[in-house]
Parts: sequence; structure tokens; C-alpha cells
Amino acid sequence: MSSIKYLSAILILVGLSTCGAKNLQEQNTLQQTAVQLTDKTTPVVNKNTATPKEEEEEAIALPPKAPLPSKKDSTTAETFNHSRWDRILQKHVSNSGEVNYDALRNDPSELNIYIDALTHNTPTDAWTKEAILAYWINAYNALTIDLILKNYPVKSIKGIKNPWDQKLWQFGDTWQDLNTIEHKILRPMKEPRIHFAIVCASISCPKLQNKAFTASTLEIQLTQATKEFLNDPTKNELTKDAVQLSRIFKWFKKDFEITGSLIQFLNQYTDFEISESAKANYKDYNWNLNN
Repeated sequence: MSSIKYLSAILILVGLSTCGAKNLQEQNTLQQTAVQLTDKTTPVVNKNTATPKEEEEEAIALPPKAPLPSKKDSTTAETFNHSRWDRILQKHVSNSGEVNYDALRNDPSELNIYIDALTHNTPTDAWTKEAILAYWINAYNALTIDLILKNYPVKSIKGIKNPWDQKLWQFGDTWQDLNTIEHKILRPMKEPRIHFAIVCASISCPKLQNKAFTASTLEIQLTQATKEFLNDPTKNELTKDAVQLSRIFKWFKKDFEITGSLIQFLNQYTDFEISESAKANYKDYNWNLNN
């Protein structure tokens, strides 16, 4: 009888142990499930109390910003401000293009400041073609006036020794002269109307415009300068069957034939049609100073 009681006691203890183990296993399972659910839930961070480390980790999770466009691709690339040159022209150049060299000589400070600014802000690859053209057209005209002032009084630019080959101005690391600007920089840009915008300080040259050229208005300004020059009877005489032209059209004939004949170029800017068979002659060139 005592053996039966002993055996019963053992069975009861085994049962209790089994139940305890089962309960412990169930508790562990519930705890693991809770942990997994917690891990899958996005924590809410109170930004008012978040630590710098938490803010840093949150920023990393944001999508990256779109890359900024390079300067070359940007439509707002920085260009040169020609307003000082515009003021100089308005003050010292008449509507018909005569230059008051005496006044400029007596007060050259504004011109010197403008040229100094040009030499320290040369065009880059980021500039548009229009901005580069405007820059070098204005530079050519300003340097031509500066050349005259350095040799003033003078009756003609041709009275100066090698006027177009004098390397008087340092642009960045390069010393520039007028010939280089015209023939190595401007003409290769294949815009023939530059010949009516750059001025060699002479009566037979196109008139010096008393407004600075700018990138935003360049097309209008070049067209206006071309029409004014062609319609000036002291520079050109045009009829349907014959033309008496400035020698500019002879010296730079190839520039005006980039897309067609010389007559075709002229017809773009005249109020009547010049015949392709029109006879062309060239006027004498007056190199006297444009004052």
C-alpha cells in the first residue's frame, strides 16, 4: 500500500513539471511574438525630444535630392554686366556715332574701371554664344577708344603704329590686341553682323552704337546695326541693279557668304530685292577719326 502511494506521488510531481514546462514555453513564445510585432512597428519620434543621433538617422532615410545642373547646362549662367559701358556710351557718343574723345580724355576713370572689369572677368564655357559675342563686341569697341586715348590727339587710327597689333590689355593670362579679338575670337563664331557692331574709330566704319550690346537684346541690336549701316548713303548705295558697297564687304566677303551669296545676305536687310546679277563696286574708305 505504501508503494502505491509513493508511485502516485511521483506521477503527480512529473505531471506538475510537465505543465510548468509547457506554461514556460508558452510564455516564451508570447514574448517572442511581442518582440517581433514591436520590431515591425515604425517608432514615432517626437521631434521636440529627439536626440541629434535620432535626427541624423531620420535624415538618412529621406530620398536623395535631385542633382543640381552643372554650370554649363544652366540657363542662368553668370555673365558680364555692361551697364557701366552703356553709361559711358550714352554720355560720350552721339546718336549718329560721333565720339567725344576730348571729354573722355579729361575723365577716363569710368572707361578704365570698365576695361579693368573686363580683363578680370573673361567668358567661360558656361556662357551662351550671345553673351560671349556681346562681351567681345563691347570689349573691342572699348579697347579701340582706349587705344585712341593713349595716342590722343590723333587724326586717324592709322596714324598709330601697328594699331591693331598692340598687345596692351591683359585678359586673364593672355595679352590681347584688336586683331586677335576680331579675327581669332569674333569671326570664327560665324556671325557676319559683327562687322557692323565693332568699330575702328573711323568715319567709314559703322557708327559706334551709343548703347552697350547685351546677350538678351543681341539679335535685335545686330539687325538694327546692319540695317542702319546698309541704309546709310555715305557708306553704301543700293539699287535693284547695282550696288556701291563699303569695302567691309570686300575685305570680309567670305564672312557674308557663309549661307549664300553676298547679294542674298544684303537682301535680308533691304526693303527691296537686289538682283543676283547686280553689279558691285566698292567705295573709298575714310579713315579719319569718328569725332
